Amino acid sequence: MSGAAPRGAGTERELARPGSVRHSLIELAVPAVLAEVLFALVGGWPGAGAGAALLAVTGLLVARRVAGAGAEGFSLRRRPRQMDVYEHGLGDWRWTVRQGLDPQGDSAPLRARLQRLYAVRLAEVHGVNLPADRDRAAELVGPRLWPWIDPLSPMPAGVFPVEVLRELVDRLDSL
Repeated sequence: MSGAAPRGAGTERELARPGSVRHSLIELAVPAVLAEVLFALVGGWPGAGAGAALLAVTGLLVARRVAGAGAEGFSLRRRPRQMDVYEHGLGDWRWTVRQGLDPQGDSAPLRARLQRLYAVRLAEVHGVNLPADRDRAAELVGPRLWPWIDPLSPMPAGVFPVEVLRELVDRLDSL
């Protein structure tokens, strides 16, 4: 027996671990077979055929759901609202900054994002709620930069000057 592999070296098939695909299939196959037998006992051959069709369709829908095919296209789930679940990435920041600095662009998205960043930083580091405690927030941000961040005042100019944007980012970093 010199050529035999030692026991436990992977030559024997392992039992299905809970959570594995094999375990899940075994757990789902047992009730499916029992349901098919019940369909056959109650309805005879027509019941067995209807039960097989029902189990096959259910199995395909479950497999589709597990495989993630319901993430796009047709789905039995309610379609998510794309604007509510969309997370901005760095590419969006590049576009937002470019638009905010461009005289023909729109600086409102850049201002809104900077206000959100300042609100988070002021709340986390200093415990200041930007909309509620505007006086304390203005003191922390500084009189030169506050008009650009103040959520209740209109924007000072149509375009962010580059030096103001740099100061805002530096001040945010120093807070």
